[in-house]
Amino acid sequence: MSSSELDSIRIQISETDSNLLSLIAKRQKLTAKVAETKVKNNISVRDKAREEQLLLRLIKQGQEHGLDPHFITKLFQVIIEDSVLQQQSMLHQWANPNSSLKTNRVAFLGKKGSYSYLATQKYFSRRPGELVEIGCKSFAQIIHKVESNEADFAVLPIENTSSGSINEVYDQLQHTKLSIIGELTHPIRHALLVPEGVANAQIRTIYAHPQVFAQCSHFLAEFGNVEVKTCDSTSDAMVKVSEIGSESVAAIGSAESGKFYGLKDIKSNLANQKENHSRFIVVAADSIKVPLQVPAKTTVIMSTVQSPGALCDALVVLKQNNINLTKLESRPITGNPWEEMFYVDVEGNIEDGPMQMAFDQLRGMTRYFKVLGCYPVEEVSPTRIAATEALIEKD
Repeated sequence: MSSSELDSIRIQISETDSNLLSLIAKRQKLTAKVAETKVKNNISVRDKAREEQLLLRLIKQGQEHGLDPHFITKLFQVIIEDSVLQQQSMLHQWANPNSSLKTNRVAFLGKKGSYSYLATQKYFSRRPGELVEIGCKSFAQIIHKVESNEADFAVLPIENTSSGSINEVYDQLQHTKLSIIGELTHPIRHALLVPEGVANAQIRTIYAHPQVFAQCSHFLAEFGNVEVKTCDSTSDAMVKVSEIGSESVAAIGSAESGKFYGLKDIKSNLANQKENHSRFIVVAADSIKVPLQVPAKTTVIMSTVQSPGALCDALVVLKQNNINLTKLESRPITGNPWEEMFYVDVEGNIEDGPMQMAFDQLRGMTRYFKVLGCYPVEEVSPTRIAATEALIEKD
């Protein structure tokens, strides 16, 4: 094939890509009309049966064009997920007409390139308004920025699949009047980062955030004799290594973010668990209203009376009202030795009948009970079809 023929094919591919983008944009506009109809008729955002029928039809149509069923499945799982998130975002805006801001001032831990920075970028990419980034050195400073109206929102890591709950954040929530208004889960991919110019790294010192060291403890144990130095954030660790510029120092952080500071990764997948994710919460001064059509989660804190089975009795109330408990965390109550405050995440909307009944009961049987926030479930479970392999036509 001559170069002119190759150029001609590439031009056709580019034109096809442009047509695909136009069609995706057209689909998103139709999604907006669907969302409007669901608001008017109080219809749930997701219709799993229809999604499955749609996916089955698309797989069969794709086969007629010689397309692999697994490819079609992955492609339209992404498209359906985007459609669901777009609808949820629009429903949120209609339910909270005063929540859209021209600028979103967001406080987070670290500087550009920290995992909290990446989570902030991901969450607010679907929200209207310009993003104003406010990097902070501590969780207390992040909370203060919102409490003092220096920021509109805060993004806080709350737990990690490898290192568990981030207790300092739970302790901050115990003493603030801010409300949780959102959540997201972000993949955490740790890499060993050194300056770009280093050819043969002889690492003797590694910089990282304490949570990162906890998540990569197996790697550090195997690494051998190396000094670990903690930093306030992963971005601070990358800045430090970039400034030192030595073959003997390295940072642990995101390979993508390392490029911001002239760093390259020499080893990846360092976390103890290869499926390493962190859950972040988004907090603001005011609570939000979550439409009943949108899957929701509610977080409360409570302290029970000091009697045998008190916590069990409280949890039975959730079971009796068919409310699914997704998280239970205990933290010491400051100034009250041996007493615990319980953080509880449940699936459901605070405006739903069973949730209101359960919370009324819990208020009557606990020493302290407070709703920290009701917010949309950000993660969209992919549309699945049983025995997809059966759809694959055999030659």
